[in-house]
Amino acid sequence: MTEPAREESLRKGKRLEYLTLLWNSVEAVVAVGSGVLAGSTALVGFGVDSLIESSSGAVLLWRLSEKEGGDSREGLALRLVGYSFLALAAWVGWDAAKALLRKEAPEESIVGIVLAAVSLIVMPILARAKRKVAGELGSRALEADSRQTDICAYLSAILLVGLGLNAALGWWWADPMAGLAMVPIIGWEGVGALRGEVCSDCHLDLSSRD
Repeated sequence: MTEPAREESLRKGKRLEYLTLLWNSVEAVVAVGSGVLAGSTALVGFGVDSLIESSSGAVLLWRLSEKEGGDSREGLALRLVGYSFLALAAWVGWDAAKALLRKEAPEESIVGIVLAAVSLIVMPILARAKRKVAGELGSRALEADSRQTDICAYLSAILLVGLGLNAALGWWWADPMAGLAMVPIIGWEGVGALRGEVCSDCHLDLSSRD
């Protein structure tokens, strides 16, 4: 790849990360707000997950902009992100289990359903675009980040099913069950962050040249 072409791919990668950060931020605010109002564990968990993913994305974006240095700070940031994911998984699991045992029925959330449906469309598109740019740059970091975007799409699908069944059929237990289904996925995100898989070798995007 020529130098101008590589620089253009790098710019595309950064634009995709900025777009992901913007979407996750909006997603977090809407999901948490509507989730609290509806009493939906799955929706609140989804929103907090989006907020943590924004932090992870910010670390990657920073490393994409740094040629060298900052490894210790990056490691600390990733550990904080990882522990945040694990704490979220524990909270979602506990709250969902409590809701099932106490038969706490959440209110239906049309806002949440629309958000989950839109996210289910947006996230796969972003993931494919990231994988394309990752291939152009030879970036394992951006490739890993695209997989995290895929995970967000999986969470969107789970959330949509849970909220949809509750709204359409009155199956109140579908919401906490959706929350429980999210727990291993969120936990896996946490383990990946602790292992440094999200931002591993981010510096290669700038320092390696064809």
